[in-house]
This record gives sequence, C-alpha cells and structure tokens, in this order.
Amino acid sequence: MFRGNCPTRLDEKGRLKIPANFKHVIDKEYDGQFYITSTDGAVIKVYPRTAWEQFEAKVLNGAGSYQTQQKFMELTSYYGQMVEMDAQGRLTVADWLREKFRLAGDVYILGMTDHLEIRLKDELDQKMASAAVTLDEMDELMRPRN
Repeated sequence: MFRGNCPTRLDEKGRLKIPANFKHVIDKEYDGQFYITSTDGAVIKVYPRTAWEQFEAKVLNGAGSYQTQQKFMELTSYYGQMVEMDAQGRLTVADWLREKFRLAGDVYILGMTDHLEIRLKDELDQKMASAAVTLDEMDELMRPRN
C-alpha cells in the first residue's frame, strides 16, 4: 500500500523519480507498469497497471449507468497513458500531460493506498494550510457502513 507524501522533482524531459519508499512497494508488489490518468482533469493519478485494472473493473461492474461508465472511460482514456518504470526508477509523463497540469520542477507524490497522485508543491502546500478534518467528519469516517 502507498502511504505518505514524498517530495520529488520532474526533470526537463518529464521523468519523475519515484521516491524510495514508494519504489520499495512497487518492487515488492507490482511489475513496474503503470497507467497515468485523471478522473477529474485536475489531479494526475498514477496506478500500477494491476491496481488500475481492478479499479476499472469495479467501476464498469458497479451500479453506475451506461452513460456514467462511458463518461468515466472517455475521461480516463483521454488523460490515460501506459508507462513503464525505467531502470533508474523513473516514470516519464507525456509532454502534453505535463503542460495541461503545469507539472515541472518540485512536486509531491502522495500515497493514496492503491495509487499515487502527482501534485504541484505550491498548490498543495496552500490547500493543506487550511485543510483540517473536523470532529464531525471524523465521526462520519468512523461510522460503520450499512
């Protein structure tokens, strides 16, 4: 599982160095192939290929309407690219995705359990400065599902 935040950099060729603690998980549990996409046009998500396939199957076999499933497929395919980690533990993000998401230089890689997110350092720092989980939200999170 991926957890935590690891600052890193994107080099001028769009190569993203996977931090050691995430690379350790990848080496242990995955094959080095990834699907890079976005579900909202704002955040890049990096799924190990097998985790993406499981997520995609869950969406397509879920209760969503055909129209919603098609929207999901169109959006994630539009932003989607298959990549393989190189021998130095880097992933190359396509030029057009870097431009669309303004990715360059310092970024954070956040562990989101089954995938990673690439976030702009300055934007996430600003967002986190005012983000707090309230007591009511904690109560909601701790309630068992029906």
